[in-house]
Amino acid sequence: MSVTHSPARAIGGMVAAAHPLAAAAGAEIMRSGGNAYDAVVATVSTLNVVEPYMSGLAGLGAATCWVAAENRMRCLDFTPPVPSKFLAEGVHKEDINTGAMASGVPGNLAGWCTLLDTYGTKPLAEVLQPAIRHAREGFPVSALYALMAEMTATRASTPEWQAVYATGDGTVSEGWVLKQPRLAETYEAIASEGVAYLHGGALGKAMVDHLGSLGGCLTMADLEAVEPEWQEPLGAAYRDLVINVPPPPSEAFQFPLTMRILDGFDLAAMEHLGADHLDRVLRSIRLAAETRITNNNRTVAEIEALMTEDAVAPLRDRILDPSPITARTEQFGDAPSPEVAEARSHTTSVSIADSDGNMVCITQSLGSPWGSSVVIPETGVCMNNFLNWGDLNKASPNFMIGGKRWAMCLTPSISTRDGAPVLALGTPGSYGIMQTQTQALVHYVDYGLNLRQAIEGPRARLYDGRRVVLEDRVAPDVVEELRRRGHEIELPGPFTMQCGGMQAVSRDPSTGALAGTADPRRDGSAVGV
Repeated sequence: MSVTHSPARAIGGMVAAAHPLAAAAGAEIMRSGGNAYDAVVATVSTLNVVEPYMSGLAGLGAATCWVAAENRMRCLDFTPPVPSKFLAEGVHKEDINTGAMASGVPGNLAGWCTLLDTYGTKPLAEVLQPAIRHAREGFPVSALYALMAEMTATRASTPEWQAVYATGDGTVSEGWVLKQPRLAETYEAIASEGVAYLHGGALGKAMVDHLGSLGGCLTMADLEAVEPEWQEPLGAAYRDLVINVPPPPSEAFQFPLTMRILDGFDLAAMEHLGADHLDRVLRSIRLAAETRITNNNRTVAEIEALMTEDAVAPLRDRILDPSPITARTEQFGDAPSPEVAEARSHTTSVSIADSDGNMVCITQSLGSPWGSSVVIPETGVCMNNFLNWGDLNKASPNFMIGGKRWAMCLTPSISTRDGAPVLALGTPGSYGIMQTQTQALVHYVDYGLNLRQAIEGPRARLYDGRRVVLEDRVAPDVVEELRRRGHEIELPGPFTMQCGGMQAVSRDPSTGALAGTADPRRDGSAVGV
């Protein structure tokens, strides 16, 4: 009998998050009697503290939820519209990458509070305690934190960033203890005043005033108008699963569309990590990405029509055509530089399940590392740069207009089998999100890998044209065959963050047994209760 890497296992609850202290915070809340919705707010608020380069209360996000008491799936969209006074004319790409003009309207805090108010059992003040404790007492930073800080220091646009996130001489090394007393005070005020502290209150005013002084366009009216929206999920079948993701205007449909294409092929009959397996998957991803780009901001009915057998059949035929596929994977129009594309990959995802049968997958972000890098003075709050995901090209279906919703690539997913939730799967990775979820699900479903093996398995990140960054734990002869078939393969090493940072939780409906795993490509951890 061979020994394999196994996921964490438990019966009382499971939290998979991108930092051990955040996963422990969610588990702590469940141990004290909380459910998955209480735990997710504890987890994501703690991520704001311990993984501040990936997400925070001033970011944006989306969640997919199985509500056990209602026996149904729901999605929550907390990605507000483009700031009402934003004008794309005269704005350059760099303006919406770094600095005050880059920030979309914050939605995370409102989203967290909506999840808690709707389905949680504990008060906001209690679930925020782990975040407050870690912000005040501090924690030793990881090597990943140090790397992110080094990358961001060159673009940090205000001295507040340096004061909060780096040492006095501007350097950060692994093990340095980061304390954020101002952020602790901000969370204490939120615990007391609730979401109104940001959306109409003192924190919102400080945010608008500071960004305005730097040339930003966020207004109090934008903040006061934020209202997370409950939605019906978009579902699509793959083998014996139904994959549920947020509906339009989310771009998440690329993931189930890819799986619908692959559903026409017997992958299990192909050698795992062989040329046929990888070629089918890579080509399907590329076709689905091009379909997503040309169909952004369509109606739910139009997107559902893209996944019918009649619509998918020609795509499967193209997969079998041996000629190379050249297509876009990022956005409408010209491809971003490799540096810009890579800088967009810094998001976080959390998967949680409890003993009551609830399951939550939430994906949220600041955009690039530390978002826009603008920190609101005396608050410890770092702003997002999510406008960088919108499009300045007027011909694009995703062209940004002030006050209009726009499509995002966040793709929290929950899959069901026979009407019961069995897998929460989410990842960061910008436009690679829908790509790497596909690859992990194929490992898990078609090749029978356990959850940890499926996430640790080799993955690829596709970029515009034919470019593929493929982790080099694939046989050299397979790599050469993929190149012969038209894939422009680059080998970055055995693991790369370009291929995401996935967290997953599975549930056996017959026993209630939970399994959880976090991606070794980042600092993730899965903690059972």
